[in-house]
Amino acid sequence: MTAGAEEVLAALVEAGATVAVAESLTGGLLAAEFVAVPGASRAFRGSVTAYATDLKGSVLGVDAGLLAAKGAVDLTVAEQMAEGVRRLMAADYGVATTGVAGPDPQDGHPVGTVHLAVAGPGGVSSTSLLLSQGRATIRRRTVEAAFALLDQALRSRNSEGPEG
Repeated sequence: MTAGAEEVLAALVEAGATVAVAESLTGGLLAAEFVAVPGASRAFRGSVTAYATDLKGSVLGVDAGLLAAKGAVDLTVAEQMAEGVRRLMAADYGVATTGVAGPDPQDGHPVGTVHLAVAGPGGVSSTSLLLSQGRATIRRRTVEAAFALLDQALRSRNSEGPEG
C-alpha cells in the first residue's frame, strides 16, 4: 500500500519532524494534499510553487549554471529544489517535484518525464519516472510518488535510530 498524505503526516508527527515542498509540474497539488489533512500544521511548514525556471534559482537556490545547462527538468535540479525549500522553510524534510506534465515536450524531454527528490537529515534521495495517461494523471501519480519517496526516507531514518 502506498502512503498518502495522512499516513506521511502521521509519521512526521510521530518523528517530531516537519516538511516543506517545492513544486513545479504539480503546481501546488502536493501542498494541497497535505493541507487537506486536519491538523497538517503540526508537521507541514509550507510550500513554494516555482513553476517558472528562474524562480527555481532565485527562490530555491538552484544553481543558475545547472539551470542554464540542463533546464528545469533534471534530477539534480529536483535535488537542489528539495534542499532549497528545506532550508528556506526551516523544515526537517524538503520534497520537490519537477518534470513535464504536457501536453508538449519541454527542453527535449518527453511528456511524462518526472524527477522527485527528498532532502532530510539523512541526506538526499531522488528518483526519476516516465509516466503517461495525460496531464492530470501524470500530476496525480507524481504526488503519489512524492509521498512514497518521503515515506521511504522517514522509514530509513527510523531504521537507523534517533541519530540517523
